[in-house]
Amino acid sequence: MRIVIAGGHGRIALRLERLLAARGYEVAGIVRDPEQGDDLREAGAEPVLCDLESASVEHVAGILQGADVAVFAAGAGPGSGAVRKDTVDRGAAVLFADAAERARVRRFLMVSTMGADPRHEGDEVFDVYLRAKGDADAHVQTRLGLEWTVLRPGRLTDDPGTGLVRLEAHTGRGSVSRDDVAAVLAELVETPATAGLTLELVSGSAPVPVAVKDVAGN
Repeated sequence: MRIVIAGGHGRIALRLERLLAARGYEVAGIVRDPEQGDDLREAGAEPVLCDLESASVEHVAGILQGADVAVFAAGAGPGSGAVRKDTVDRGAAVLFADAAERARVRRFLMVSTMGADPRHEGDEVFDVYLRAKGDADAHVQTRLGLEWTVLRPGRLTDDPGTGLVRLEAHTGRGSVSRDDVAAVLAELVETPATAGLTLELVSGSAPVPVAVKDVAGN
């Protein structure tokens, strides 16, 4: 199985690449800085250079050709302004989904955020971010050619993962480690029965494989 991850140098993506490579999958991570390549190789992933803010759908579809799963894990980052929330968190996600559909990649995982809502009100940068993520989620959810799953983690931490989570359509507010987000994504890659679901994720009491199995097909 070949898996292509957008935002391949992100803190969730690098963790996910290690997990997937350890399971024997062929993993590629899209990055725009060639100096990040060694970090991806160390994680077991092939770096692919591409700037999703300026690339065409045709170019990205070429990168995705032959992939079995596409994962959007890119983000403008906490220090970015409102403009890049739109160009990355919305625009790049929409581009990646369209390219996956064009390349006939059926399985698509979207790393979103809790509270994402295209109708979210407010003018602060975080408000723009929640709208951008909500718009991107809504676009993915309309792609009939994709077997999509949208994952909306709560507040992210760098605490060591516990392997215990709560994964439901609505969990309520909470936090979750990036380790555990990556572990859930790895399980979702292997669980196509979660297609069509939008799931919130926080720390909890269910082992990751059990939590994913429990929502599969619901």
